[in-house]
Amino acid sequence: MQSQNYLGIYISKDTATVVCLDSHSKGEKVIGGFNVTAQEQDRPKMQIMADLIAQGCAERKLEFSDVAVALDCAMFMQHNVHSEFTDQKQITATIRFDTEEALATDITDMALAFEIATTDESGSTLNVFTAQRRILSDILLYLQQHNFDPLTIEPDIKCLSRYINHKTSAGQSPQGTLFAMLSRRSGYLVIPPAQAGAESQKSAIGRTFLVGSKQNRTELLTREVLMSMALAQSEEPIKKLRFFDSAGVADTKTLSEKTGFETDNIDWIEPAPGKLQTSTDTMDQVDLEIACGAALSLFDKEHNVNFRDDFSPFQGKKIKTQNSLKAAAISVTVLLIAVGLYFQTQLFNVNRDMKKIRNKFAQEYVAVTLQNFPDNLSIKQAVRELGSLQRKIEAQTKGIDTDQTSLLSKMTLVLSAFNNCADQTDLNIKMLSITSQNITITGDTSGRQKSITFFDQLRKSGLAVDRPNYEIKGDRDGFSITVKPAK
Repeated sequence: MQSQNYLGIYISKDTATVVCLDSHSKGEKVIGGFNVTAQEQDRPKMQIMADLIAQGCAERKLEFSDVAVALDCAMFMQHNVHSEFTDQKQITATIRFDTEEALATDITDMALAFEIATTDESGSTLNVFTAQRRILSDILLYLQQHNFDPLTIEPDIKCLSRYINHKTSAGQSPQGTLFAMLSRRSGYLVIPPAQAGAESQKSAIGRTFLVGSKQNRTELLTREVLMSMALAQSEEPIKKLRFFDSAGVADTKTLSEKTGFETDNIDWIEPAPGKLQTSTDTMDQVDLEIACGAALSLFDKEHNVNFRDDFSPFQGKKIKTQNSLKAAAISVTVLLIAVGLYFQTQLFNVNRDMKKIRNKFAQEYVAVTLQNFPDNLSIKQAVRELGSLQRKIEAQTKGIDTDQTSLLSKMTLVLSAFNNCADQTDLNIKMLSITSQNITITGDTSGRQKSITFFDQLRKSGLAVDRPNYEIKGDRDGFSITVKPAK
């Protein structure tokens, strides 16, 4: 749907008239229109009309963004109610109590809409409209099934008043003019608010009445005009009557003679070929004007007499967007909770497995080291300790003694041998090399026999002498030997 078009629907008990207006033309351009009639009886008439309306819009490719509905006068009642307040908010808060008191009946099952007619020092006179909630709920239910969600549901007299005001140059029509419209079923009398005369007048003066199929329309209109003038509180005298009769039988001359008003006929809507199509042979032009008046409410959304404000406030695109965002936020929250629970479960499983591994490792650690596994010792540190212990065991298995105490023991034996024969052999040690397996000694004595005495002393100390090398240098007997602990 495109945002530049508005759809107006005028609904009666068994017919509906639909008009699509171009918003860029400020209501002057009619995009298209049609009417439908519910003839079947096996389903609710409103459901049938909603189906036909959706079908008609689809067939004519009518594109629009917003919808407004006008309610036929046979489907609501109009009352005059007095309020002690003049402020709109205060009136809204007390209107149901004032209406129940004025009507002396329970209006729990009624939807209510109102407008301020006049104000004075005593308060406000209100035009109150009441309709059965069930009727309005059915209209909303069946229209919403086709994605038609009307912003407003207004009385037909208010929509027609808006249309008249629009067609008379935004309310600047000649002073003292009464507008009368006769459709096939109903009659409407309207005095636009700009012509009411009194500064306290807030809205148009309007009346509706039923028109019988066999009534004399000229006499009926004459009687209703005179009655309306007697009841109207307009300070501006009525001098002119402008009327339209959809049946085309009301006589202008007779009306002028019997009412005393200057009378002329009006015809504002000229159907464009191919644009206004009907499902029957004719379309009631007054119905068409009421549908246009409903669509015009979407141009000025601040001055509506809307039944939806009372029983089912409009939840338009903004509310739907907010609801969608709430649903998306809830979905994301649920997703995050699910993801959190998944990773929490995975972490729990990992911790459980790590605990099992630690308990098993602790048992093996105790078996290898013969020590308790400390609580503050990490598995990584324990693995390093076991690795060091493993390397020591492997070295001992291969005969590689890496124990520092063993090296010290070897040194002790060598030094003991040195001390025991140093004086006897005139021993002079030039180099001493110690490894994990043996000790290499390089030195000299004062003679070969004294060198042999030194070797014997090493053997007595528990060392084995291996690979002795001799070299005579002057009067000194040099040697190089390798010693290691005797087996």
